[in-house]
Amino acid sequence: MANPILLGFDSYSLRAWQWKATRLIQFTAEQKLDSIQLSSLGDYESFEPAYLQKVREQASAAGIVIDGGIGCICPSSKSWSPRYGTPAQYLELGLKVSKAAGARSVRCFLGASSDRLSPGGIDAHIENTVKVLRSVRTQALDAGVIVAVENHSGDMQARELRTLIEEAGKDFVGACLDTGNPMWVVENPLVTLEVLAPYTVTTHIRDSVVFEHARGAAAQWVALGDGCVDWKAFMTVYKERCPTAVMQLENITGRPPQVLPYLEPDFWKAFPKASAAEFARFVSMVKNGHPLMQSMVVKDPPGVDAPEYEAALRVQQRRDLERGFEYAKKVLGVGARWRV
Repeated sequence: MANPILLGFDSYSLRAWQWKATRLIQFTAEQKLDSIQLSSLGDYESFEPAYLQKVREQASAAGIVIDGGIGCICPSSKSWSPRYGTPAQYLELGLKVSKAAGARSVRCFLGASSDRLSPGGIDAHIENTVKVLRSVRTQALDAGVIVAVENHSGDMQARELRTLIEEAGKDFVGACLDTGNPMWVVENPLVTLEVLAPYTVTTHIRDSVVFEHARGAAAQWVALGDGCVDWKAFMTVYKERCPTAVMQLENITGRPPQVLPYLEPDFWKAFPKASAAEFARFVSMVKNGHPLMQSMVVKDPPGVDAPEYEAALRVQQRRDLERGFEYAKKVLGVGARWRV
């Protein structure tokens, strides 16, 4: 197979293991993957040049591509934290660390679902995020690192993220396409892909179940292959429109189903500009969907239960991620290194 789509994973998939960059890269090599997204500055033991060079050399020696990452960069979002200074300073640090580690992109995000109901709605937060992005344009271009903005947990629909990217500048801003988060903005992941494919530089590939509920629908994240996403149709579009974007699995299991009460009028206050045609495609997915009909340890994030429960969650995270690798390789035909 000539030039297959590269396969990797986002470090958050193994969050309960608390591994740092060198161990994560080792695991990536053991799984015969092509890439890894180190999606948090917490994945690094140090920001010192010598350490980051070590990370870079380890990945290069194993033939592994790195994508970098940080968190929220919107100063008006409820998700914003000043731990690393201003949003611009945080993004500048993310660019610097990512470049030193050899990353091609640095993933970041606007916020979360609660931002949609704040004064000015999501548009106000998009405007503020665009200002932050524009302020680091020179640094990003000099570093040769693309800023990949994620459609995060309920913050933006695909068309809104497309607007953000175009207003900030397509020459240095792209998309980190997440296939699980569209559930929380009642969007079919195929719509998300169709809208964002031209801007996609990296991804969070995740499966979901979605099914009818008395208040509208309910959705839950599951291991790749266990859900309701039409991966055959998804891969057809992906191969045509963004074949150079790495498929990074971001496996998040262990969380209960979440109700999407779209039959209730108040739900739509968060989506005043939603497309009826696009919502209809989500409803079709719901009506053809199903709940997860197998066991799952429901407990995430870790930290408050018995050690035995925490251990079970760790085992599940790794097991489900590895099952996802097998599905991506054998069913979706993704990945290069495992073929050798």
